[in-house]
Amino acid sequence: MGKLAPRKTAGVLGGMGPQATVDFMQEVIRLTGARRDQDHVRMLVDCNPAVPDRQAALRGEGGDVAACLAQMARGLQAAGAEFLVMPCNTAHVFADSIAAAVPIPLINIIDATVAAVRRECPDARSVGLLATTGCINAGVYQRALASDGFGVVVPADSAVLMDLIFRIKSGDVGAETRAATAAVAQQLVAAGADVLIAGCTEIPLVLGAGDVPVPLISSTDVLARQTIEYAFNLQPGESS
Repeated sequence: MGKLAPRKTAGVLGGMGPQATVDFMQEVIRLTGARRDQDHVRMLVDCNPAVPDRQAALRGEGGDVAACLAQMARGLQAAGAEFLVMPCNTAHVFADSIAAAVPIPLINIIDATVAAVRRECPDARSVGLLATTGCINAGVYQRALASDGFGVVVPADSAVLMDLIFRIKSGDVGAETRAATAAVAQQLVAAGADVLIAGCTEIPLVLGAGDVPVPLISSTDVLARQTIEYAFNLQPGESS
């Protein structure tokens, strides 16, 4: 690249969890293709692990996630962010609170990931969804996928995957956790999924494309690419 500084500054609503936020930032850096410091995307990051538990909030328990996210969005805008990204799929259930709090746009990870499935796997009929219990129960992915004509397969027991996600959040990304996550993914394939969505940003920390027999769409990678494209005013798929 080496020609233009980024045209827009990204504000990152992070900390949900911290490791997934760092992984997202690393993907932005890796995918930018920069040759010098000045070629990278400017990111203002609020890595706030104090955001109330999204799972509890969706059960009607715990703190006010919407208010916390709105406050973070206002802070990032005040600091100079020109658009927002949030590397947490479940938190997008509360995306309307961000839109109501600030005039700058939020790149929606759900919409972007479904668009990536449509673009990269146009012949797919059934999508396997690896996501938190709260995200699955909220139906945000199912509605977006159904509107594009995709069927959706979810884990038979979401509690098993939820336990794995919490293990990843605790720092356990070892062989046992990787194998157990791959086993859940394989169950979705056996149930008819011909493409998988890693619809929780913890999942790519332990599951890669080589671990499953069908295409795997990482919501982290999708959001990273969208961040680069938006920052540089690029068309989808255009090199930075």
